Amino acid sequence: MLDLDFSVIKDTKVTEKLTAEFRAEFFNILNHTNLGLPVGAVFAGTRGSLGTPIPTTTTFISGTAGTITTASTTSRQIQFALKLIF
Repeated sequence: MLDLDFSVIKDTKVTEKLTAEFRAEFFNILNHTNLGLPVGAVFAGTRGSLGTPIPTTTTFISGTAGTITTASTTSRQIQFALKLIF
């Protein structure tokens, strides 16, 4: 896994005593997505036609079976800042 952070800083004199500092920071700039594991629950249990549990051996397949819902690494994050120094 490669994690690369990058920042840019620019100082600008506004007046003789006032300086503005602009900063942009990029975390995990390459952001190669690593997906998490899929949902492993294939059968959700025994339900009747109205969604109520029934005491039979009939089961229904979960609607989220095999769906990938998470990432195993953090996403790219970008933040900006403006600081006035006087």
